[in-house]
Amino acid sequence: MPALWPWRARPVSSPAARRIIRLNNGFQLLFNLLWWMPVFYAYQRDAGLSDSQIFGIQSIYYIAFCLFEIPTGVVADRIGALNCLRAGAVVMTAANMAPVLAPSYTGFLVHFLAIAAGRSLTSGAASAYLYDGLRAEGADAHYLRAEGTARSLGLAAKVICWPLVGPLMALAPQTPYVLSAASAAGSLGCALALPRLAPRGGSTGPGGPGRRDGTLLRDTGAALRALRTSPWLPLLMLQGVAVFTLSRICQVNLFQPVLLEHGIGESTHGTVLAAMTVAEAVASARPQWLSRRVSPAVWVSVLSVALAAALAGTVLGGPWLVVGLLCAFAAITGFVYPVQRKLVNDAIPANAPRATLLSVESIVDRGVCALAAVAAGAYLAAGRLDALLWQSAAVTCVLIPVLHLALHRLGLRRADEARPAQADQPVALPVDEGVAPHP
Repeated sequence: MPALWPWRARPVSSPAARRIIRLNNGFQLLFNLLWWMPVFYAYQRDAGLSDSQIFGIQSIYYIAFCLFEIPTGVVADRIGALNCLRAGAVVMTAANMAPVLAPSYTGFLVHFLAIAAGRSLTSGAASAYLYDGLRAEGADAHYLRAEGTARSLGLAAKVICWPLVGPLMALAPQTPYVLSAASAAGSLGCALALPRLAPRGGSTGPGGPGRRDGTLLRDTGAALRALRTSPWLPLLMLQGVAVFTLSRICQVNLFQPVLLEHGIGESTHGTVLAAMTVAEAVASARPQWLSRRVSPAVWVSVLSVALAAALAGTVLGGPWLVVGLLCAFAAITGFVYPVQRKLVNDAIPANAPRATLLSVESIVDRGVCALAAVAAGAYLAAGRLDALLWQSAAVTCVLIPVLHLALHRLGLRRADEARPAQADQPVALPVDEGVAPHP
């Protein structure tokens, strides 16, 4: 099997693979370019919504996101990941126009429910399409860099575009939502230009390329069987929970409280967030900088602990150290995200419903994030921010080594089972070599 990443990646030789990478970059950048993100709270307040209504909509949004994940993942495996990307772009375009057409509580509720539906349609399908598309062209060794580059370009676009939101709103308050809808429409253009993939375990009949035979219930059952017969797959998913939970809680819930705790005023928060985004964008584009002497699964574990340590370290430092640690936190997030996605994709059996399984992982991530957000709110209300940071680091440092030990033992057991049938061939271990073998 090829290494997870080479020191110097060879150029992509297949024109089709290059086209997939370019269009995926465009899709990810435009689909996730939400111009209204820095101002949506103020926009809703100006529209007459109260704080309870605004945060109530946010709660409904997160619940809806979790509820939409499984059915949309199954739909992606049923109708094809590419069709799901196109449907998600259509929904996202309409969602961003809802506040323009109806700037009311109902309009904003419809807006966020549609955002949840659109993002759910693409969350598993996008990664599944890129992975399967590059593998079909014999360019699967480039998946890691392609995943990281797409994320990096999306982050860079936010750094460039978000500072323009204030001046644009001075011209027309609805501009951020109109531009977000235009960006989503551009992502639809990229999705329409993406090539269709050969069927994977499906037919070439009326269902069309990339679709699977069978019913939705059968696809769900296939996903559950894959989790049961590939025990390292759910463990790899759980390993990534620490990364996504710490990243989301820091950047969404704890970012401003940590800065305010150290006397960093609100006027500089945008600059700090921009610096963090740049750090994450650079690291996301260069996961191959990580040494090959350490296996990818070990890197995910080590970097997860480093995330917790960086966040806990903000308790001890002054303003400049806090900003530096937050930027280091963002860079670590950028490094670890594409590596973890590659590990999970490699662990999914070839004929399993990939988008459904990736949606399962997304549900676990968001479920844990929801619980962590509730806990963070309780700690902040009690004035115990320092305790929250220390305890989060302690829990991460205990759970991650346990998960990694379980992964290592499963890898050794799998190797022992495979050795009699392949006595004359070296056996690749799922953890020590960084790639989980397909059953």
